[in-house]
Amino acid sequence: MKVRNILGERFKEAPKDCTIASHAFMVRGGYMRYMCNGIYSLYTPGKRIMQKIEAIIRDEMNKIDGQEVMFPVVMPASIWEESGRYTSIGSEMVRFDDRSGNKTVLGMTHEEAAVHLARDIANSYTDYPFMIYQIQTKFRDEPRARGGLIRVREFTMKDAYSFHTSMEDLQKYYMRCHKAYENIYKRVGAKNVISVSSDSGMMGGSVSHEFMLLSDIGEDSIAICPECGYKANMEAAECITVNPAGEMAELKKVHTPDTKTIEALSDFLHIKENELCKAVVYQKNLTDEYVIVFIRGDLEVNETKLRNLLGEEIHPAAEITEESGIVAGFIGPVNSKAKAVMIFDKSLIGMQNMICGANELDYHYVGANLERDYNKNIEYADVAKIYDGAVCPCCKKPVITIKKGIEVGNIFQLGTKYTESMGMTYLDKDGKLQNPIMGCYGIGVGRLAASVCEESHDDYGPIWPITIAPWHVEICALRADNENVKFCADKLYDELIGKGIEVLYDDRDVRPGAMFADADLFGIPVRVVVSPKNLDKGVVEISLRDKSLKTEFSLETAVEDICKLVNDEFAKYTL
Repeated sequence: MKVRNILGERFKEAPKDCTIASHAFMVRGGYMRYMCNGIYSLYTPGKRIMQKIEAIIRDEMNKIDGQEVMFPVVMPASIWEESGRYTSIGSEMVRFDDRSGNKTVLGMTHEEAAVHLARDIANSYTDYPFMIYQIQTKFRDEPRARGGLIRVREFTMKDAYSFHTSMEDLQKYYMRCHKAYENIYKRVGAKNVISVSSDSGMMGGSVSHEFMLLSDIGEDSIAICPECGYKANMEAAECITVNPAGEMAELKKVHTPDTKTIEALSDFLHIKENELCKAVVYQKNLTDEYVIVFIRGDLEVNETKLRNLLGEEIHPAAEITEESGIVAGFIGPVNSKAKAVMIFDKSLIGMQNMICGANELDYHYVGANLERDYNKNIEYADVAKIYDGAVCPCCKKPVITIKKGIEVGNIFQLGTKYTESMGMTYLDKDGKLQNPIMGCYGIGVGRLAASVCEESHDDYGPIWPITIAPWHVEICALRADNENVKFCADKLYDELIGKGIEVLYDDRDVRPGAMFADADLFGIPVRVVVSPKNLDKGVVEISLRDKSLKTEFSLETAVEDICKLVNDEFAKYTL
């Protein structure tokens, strides 16, 4: 391929909305073009990168006995009604009526379609286990599309679904898939990917892991223990606290005017926030019933944990009515008359002498003790966000650190959530009907490409690993109007292609600076410079995009030397 023939342009500057490196370079380098919010078209360089990532994913899925299939993008609402997700998923799923008035959805994930495909075929235990997968376009009406391909609405995804007759079999296969994912990330050149325990969210299931590429631009927060290696998404990480020592004290009501916030109350009473009991009010989405979470004053509520505990969607209370019995700013568990579900976080366990709202305007209690002063049985729950310095749930040392990451894959042990609700059964060895047990496994192709770019770039452009680079080698012919330069560069181009090397050839009549700037934006691993000066010495100049090598090869052996260099680059990503 010649640069002069590639559709697309390279730009010195990125649009103002390109706030992260991968977005800026993939727009500037002519990899993609914005169409509308969260939706992009791909030019040839971008498409070639995606194809290579897909080929690596496909190879690893086939190695673990995956069977590639294809599900529809458009599906009848009826199969989503069977699973219950037609109503449980919010506006991120696109619903519409077709011309016959049938309720229809755009696929944002395909658990229902996988069950639909297999449930009338896999009727006997002898048909199990099996895994089916696809690489396909999906649409999720993401409210916060950002960062180019990092968070989009339309995307290409590999999603796989395995079916088993026992949890033991699922767990064994789950670990095979976990290993396959590790292989994928190494082969595509993603260097800083870790596996973390996660929340299953809308997918359901009891065990799940996310693969996170550590990055300061990531939206996910990850709790990591440097001592024992514990890793978990903040949404799933257990929050263990050590409460300040305190002696039992008398319960007293004190006047605390204009102290509706934890900060104001802490300043007014001259105490630390971890000695306070904070109340956070939510409402259930379906009924608007109030939910009050009582938690230690220095902690935040983890809303994902709260949703999972309640088993339904919630939102911060928009308005607190007088009829609710809730006194905003002065809410406490002692002598409460609030008409609400009360949730007590584990951070309050053992607090002997705490301060909480007195359920009366401008008053708080001091010396409160829940076991003594709350006249009902308390069931504590973990609904707090883990934080820097928290106690590790594994080794129990107070050394947790919080890092940012980009989710580049996820795997779930779904159990029978979908097969049971959708009536998928098989006959076991004893002739009894059973529901198959499922796992599911996803990787976003575009997000993975952008994440690798985010991780591997310099000030001038991407540094693509050779396994996914749009081409292996770029030839830069300086002064292509020189007959000798043109002849040698053309010959090199033809011979490398004949050896199976993917080559991008720039023979445009442009200044060297402009040619090299474009080459940096293409990010191709091996660069070959053919120029009058080099040819006078009987050599071509060779450099690697990551600047780890710059040398000269004899013109006579250049083809063989370049092929060896390309093979050496591939060897870096060999398992």
